[in-house]
Amino acid sequence: MTRKKVKLAFITNDSSRKATFKKRKKGLMKKVSELSTLCGVDACAVIYNHYDSQPDIWPEDHNAALRVVAQFKRMPEMEQSKKMINQASFIHHRISKAAEQLKKLRHDNREKEVTDVMYQCSIGKLGLHGLVVADLNDMGWLIDQKVEGDL
Repeated sequence: MTRKKVKLAFITNDSSRKATFKKRKKGLMKKVSELSTLCGVDACAVIYNHYDSQPDIWPEDHNAALRVVAQFKRMPEMEQSKKMINQASFIHHRISKAAEQLKKLRHDNREKEVTDVMYQCSIGKLGLHGLVVADLNDMGWLIDQKVEGDL
């Protein structure tokens, strides 16, 4: 049985939030361990939280974690930040992606509306005289697209 998609939102209940944090933290540490083992890469995870006074670190051998951090710091600054993203640019990217999706959905919706009008005209339920110029232009474009697609 598959799990349902979890709605990502702040958990207001303290005990539920703490329990979820512990489970997710354990899962994250396991994934970092698996990634390191399966792919043979150096990995490190540091999780700060307000439930514990000390951060949780993987690998538990602090020298190994420090070695990974030192290796990262030795990289040129350009390489360090190449794949990093801040909150503002992440949100901007998501907004532009959503805007593109909205534009595509509006285009598809308009195409379906014009197709419906075209079929209504073809069966005699609707006459061309009641249409505005924009509808007629869109209908002409759609007919051209359909003809080109059939060739």
